[in-house]
Amino acid sequence: MEPGNGKTGIKTLGLKLPDELHAQFALVAQLDGLSLTDAMRRSVELYVEHNQAQPDFAARAAAVLEEIEREAAARRGAIEALFGNTGTQPVETKATSKRRSSEASVQA
Repeated sequence: MEPGNGKTGIKTLGLKLPDELHAQFALVAQLDGLSLTDAMRRSVELYVEHNQAQPDFAARAAAVLEEIEREAAARRGAIEALFGNTGTQPVETKATSKRRSSEASVQA
């Protein structure tokens, strides 16, 4: 995704490099006619592509997804324990209540 294309956001990374590696990176980027930002973006893209091509990548990703689902289930269980298993929803905040009240007024 290119910056400024109107799609979802851009994240900023701060990268700490030893002086020598930074100097080499800056020189290589300059020789390629790239800004450091563009060179870093290309480096990250290559890193992602390299890892996606690894034979165990899909299995590792599936394991992470399973862990995310386990954590979500544990959090869901904690919320259900707080509010009971009756399907009761958490109490609305004042801002949400006001918004819904004003929405109801508009619809009436």
